Amino acid sequence: MLGGAILGLALLLLVVAVVLRWRAGLPWGRVAAMDVGVGRPLERPLVATRYGLVGKPDYLIERGGAMVPVEVKPGRRAPHPYDSDLMQLAAYCLLVEETTGHTPPCGYLRYANATFRLSYTPAVRRRLVALLAEMHALLDTDDVARSHDDPRRCAGCGFRTFCDDALVE
Repeated sequence: MLGGAILGLALLLLVVAVVLRWRAGLPWGRVAAMDVGVGRPLERPLVATRYGLVGKPDYLIERGGAMVPVEVKPGRRAPHPYDSDLMQLAAYCLLVEETTGHTPPCGYLRYANATFRLSYTPAVRRRLVALLAEMHALLDTDDVARSHDDPRRCAGCGFRTFCDDALVE
């Protein structure tokens, strides 16, 4: 009787865990590190000195022997991922590659209503490295042109009061 109750409780907990993982939109695998809430925090950021890149993905999931970064944007609702979010995820893939010596096959981006998979291909990597080079070059310029036409992004920008190109006052 006690054995049946323990088995029933174990099955219930397994079902709850599966449902929670599904709702969170996380891929199945061992959570190796996370930078959200409590649990196994990513104590130090990942560093890729060669690219001048430092970051902490929300989750690192171990799948098939590979570390896969997961970035969660719980307040974002969109039918397609934003390009800037995909490049942030690609940056986490590059950080994983540089710090572990193993290239992750992909990364996952979780919005409030959907999960997107980014295949970390050589083309994605080249695009990211070119973007990083462009960003580093812009650090030495006095004035950088606005790269969007979205007043909401300008409204939330910390540089808005100094920007001659802002879309909102």
